[in-house]
Amino acid sequence: MKSRGLAVESATSPLKTFEFDRRELGANDVALDVKFTGICHSDIHTARGEWGSVYYPLVPGHEIAGVVTSVGASVTKFKNGDLIGVGVFVDSCRNCENCSQGLQQYCLEGMTGTYNSLERKSGEQTRGGYSNNFVINEDYAVHIPKNLALEGVAPLLCAGITLYSPIKHFNVGPKTKVAVMGLGGLGHMGVKFAVAMGAEVTVLSHSAEKKSDALKMGAHHFVCTKDEGALSSLKKTFDIILNTVSAELDINEYLQTLKLDGTLVIIGLPGKPYAVHAGVMLEGRRSMTGSMIGGVSELQEMLNFCGDKNIVSDVEVIKADYANTAYDRTVASDVKYRFVIDASSF
Repeated sequence: MKSRGLAVESATSPLKTFEFDRRELGANDVALDVKFTGICHSDIHTARGEWGSVYYPLVPGHEIAGVVTSVGASVTKFKNGDLIGVGVFVDSCRNCENCSQGLQQYCLEGMTGTYNSLERKSGEQTRGGYSNNFVINEDYAVHIPKNLALEGVAPLLCAGITLYSPIKHFNVGPKTKVAVMGLGGLGHMGVKFAVAMGAEVTVLSHSAEKKSDALKMGAHHFVCTKDEGALSSLKKTFDIILNTVSAELDINEYLQTLKLDGTLVIIGLPGKPYAVHAGVMLEGRRSMTGSMIGGVSELQEMLNFCGDKNIVSDVEVIKADYANTAYDRTVASDVKYRFVIDASSF
C-alpha cells in the first residue's frame, strides 16, 4: 500500500514529506484511511532521539482515528466504513500472562509500538500515523463511537487511555478526592474522566491562567502551586494524585497532601529520578506507583465511556505543514490542549 506522510530523517532534522510502502493486507488485517492523528509529546521525544535508539527515517504518530477501507479475508471485528482507532501499540506476544489478561501494554516480551518498533513476523520497521493510511491486525484496533468528533477522539488513543486506566484501576468514584498535577494534554483528560466518575477534583498547576479552563472542564478546585504555602495547606487531603507533570519537582511536597493509604500515580516522565523521603511515605502508609496506557479491551471500554458521556479531548486542528511549529509549541506548553493533524493535508 502506497503511503504518504511526514517523517524525520535524524534526531536534528525537521518533519518532512515522506512516501513509503505499508505491508500488504493480510487475512487478519484492516486497512484504514487516517482522518486525524494526534501529536503526542512522546512523538517529539522519540523523533529527537531523547529516549534512546531510533529507526530513521521515523514516521511518528500513535493517536490515530480513521475509517476502514478494506478488510482481510478472516476479519470479523470490522467492516468497510467503520470508524476505527489505533493507539500506542500494534502487536504483542499474545501468550504471556499479561497479554492473556488483556494487559498487552505490559507484554513480558515487550509490546510492538505503532512506530519505532519492528514487526514481530517480518522484522519490518513500524511506521506511525502521521500518514494518509494505515494497516493493522484487527485484534489491536478499536471501534470509535459514531457520536464523537474524530478530531477530538484521536488523542484519546494515548492521552485519554493513559489517564483512564489508573482512574479505573484505583476505583475513582463519588467518594474520592482526586488531585490532577498539571493541566496539559494528559492532565485535562484526567480532569474530565475523574469528574465524569463523580470524584471531587482539584487541579494543581503552576499556571494560574489555567484556572478558568480547569473549572470549565468540571474541576471543583484549582490551586496555583506557585502560591506560597499552597501545598502545605493541603496536607492529608487527597485519596489519589494523578501526576502528569514531566518537569523536575519536589515530589515530597505532593506526597504530603495524600490521606492515609493515599496513592500518587506517576504518569508524566521527568528528566531525573525523584528523591523520595522515607518518612513522608511512612507517616501515612502512602504509596507511589506508575501507570502506562491500557490494553486493547480497556481502550475500547474507555471509548465506549467517552461515547456515553460525550467526552473528547480539547484540540487544535492543524495542517501537515504546521507540524514542526506544533512540535515547538508543544515543548513550550503552548497548546490547549492537544494538536491534531488533519490527515487530508499529508
